[in-house]
Amino acid sequence: MTTPDDAEAGETVRPMIWLVRHGQTEWAVLGRHTGRTDVPLTDEGRAQALALEAGLASGPGFALVLTSPRQRASVTADLAGFPSAVVDPDLAEWDYGALEGLTTPQIKAAHPAWTIWTGPWPDGETVDQVGARADRVLARAAEADGDVLLFSHGHLLRILAARWLGLGPDYGRLFGLSTGTISILGWDRENRVIDTWNEACHLPT
Repeated sequence: MTTPDDAEAGETVRPMIWLVRHGQTEWAVLGRHTGRTDVPLTDEGRAQALALEAGLASGPGFALVLTSPRQRASVTADLAGFPSAVVDPDLAEWDYGALEGLTTPQIKAAHPAWTIWTGPWPDGETVDQVGARADRVLARAAEADGDVLLFSHGHLLRILAARWLGLGPDYGRLFGLSTGTISILGWDRENRVIDTWNEACHLPT
């Protein structure tokens, strides 16, 4: 998608990538690391997902719509008006391994210097492994004939944004991302940029 000024100037139309973090879950509220566990949306999460529809309907139309296989993402896609979103396993959240379900204070009790970005990740994925999955998603999006919409998770989407900008996957630490939000990866001429980030389409409760 380009602005009218870009189009008039004969700029190349470059597809944009819209990112949606799923609606709220109970584990998200509690700060528990939720990777492969298939937790449902809360009532608030379902309301967030429904509210996303208006923001996404104002978009350009999408050549490709993908979702994580986890129900918190796929149900968000459904409620937001995209029940036919195609499942892409690479959009699944970080596999936290033995840290699954734990809060950061619980993890730091055993590993005081721990962060999700520096590890360790016992029995789970490394940050570079998650970055490789994000790269595959971006490669698939690049093949689409138009804008792309992705429904996924906080850490995966933060890493994907970092990789879009050509940064290492650990730079995902610089991008805070709330549940039930829309972000857009776009262009400034030939340069990849963050066009919109962490935009909430629902009213605060």
